[in-house]
Amino acid sequence: MDRLDNTVRPYAWGSTTAIPTLLGTEPTGEPQAEMWMGAHPGAPSRTGRGTLAEVVDADPEKELGAASVAKFGPRLPFLLKLLAAGAPLSLQVHPDLTQARAGYEDEQRRGVPLDAPHRNYKDANHKPELVCALTEFDGLCGFRAPAETADLLDGLGVASLKPYVDLLRAHPEDAALREVLTAILTADPEEMSRTVAETAAACDRLGGAYAPYAGIAHHYPGDPGVLAAMLLNHVRLQPGEALFLGAGIPHAYLDGLGVEIMANSDNVLRCGLTPKHVDVPELLRIVRFEAGDPGILRPEASPDGEEVYDTPIDEFRLSRHVLPDGSGVHDLTLPTPQILLCTAGTVHTGEHELAPGRSVFVPAGEKTEVSGSGTLFRATVLA
Repeated sequence: MDRLDNTVRPYAWGSTTAIPTLLGTEPTGEPQAEMWMGAHPGAPSRTGRGTLAEVVDADPEKELGAASVAKFGPRLPFLLKLLAAGAPLSLQVHPDLTQARAGYEDEQRRGVPLDAPHRNYKDANHKPELVCALTEFDGLCGFRAPAETADLLDGLGVASLKPYVDLLRAHPEDAALREVLTAILTADPEEMSRTVAETAAACDRLGGAYAPYAGIAHHYPGDPGVLAAMLLNHVRLQPGEALFLGAGIPHAYLDGLGVEIMANSDNVLRCGLTPKHVDVPELLRIVRFEAGDPGILRPEASPDGEEVYDTPIDEFRLSRHVLPDGSGVHDLTLPTPQILLCTAGTVHTGEHELAPGRSVFVPAGEKTEVSGSGTLFRATVLA
């Protein structure tokens, strides 16, 4: 079992206080957006045996287990994060596995450098993800019913929004959503900037259901992603609630601290709320134009006290143990690799005492017992 020393990524949208508060450290004044726990080459966790990537590479079957290696290859299939949003992240979607493989092979064949700003596919993997709120957590997830969005936009009283309102009231709904998003992302930049400014002012004046979009516009003035964001469901998670984001589902996180887990990939296609490259044709090919409820997940408790967040993929499995004082020793041994993350209280495992924000990597099959009083998240795979 290895204690992990993890990198905190200073992305501009990160909160300056949320991660330091959890860790019990002094804020630096700089944004601290994500703390990565895993073997991703971008920022692998460090252990007493080298980086976690080096540890896994040295003996994949010992560290990951034969079943995981057979199913996912000789690498840790997931990446676990603490995510602290102090401002909206870019509006984005992720490809499915077939799309990711084809896109990666195409860009490799065309010689697009991996670090090129216009590169869409950094690897050949999909990136389903799950975020579980540690604090109240705001986000956008999936398309709202077009008729509801039409009413929302119509209520702003902005004349330049009328063409979008009319399109959203047309049928079929999937075609209406596609036409509106295409129109927003391909509009004349100067005209769109004026429309966004008028929309933002109206949202700010009206508040209520419009307040989240006024906040987004404050961070991204004139960005067409502000209007694209208004097509989506606004979701407010309470601590312990979660969202699963599958392929093609447009989403963005707005504010709050959460535990995030994903397949080990960095493939993102952006829709807006970003100065980065937006590949509109490729984006429109990947987005699933389906309206529906975002589907807030709540954990399902098992007889041994483990609370599992059920998802339809195998690369990761996230669960939570809330350990009351005096609950004794709990056996968490598994034949698959694990990362254990404490988010509250004090949890003991092996020779390690885990305070909030501290984590360990447990090789497949290693005897794992935990005790103490606190909250422990467990990340593993279904192999």
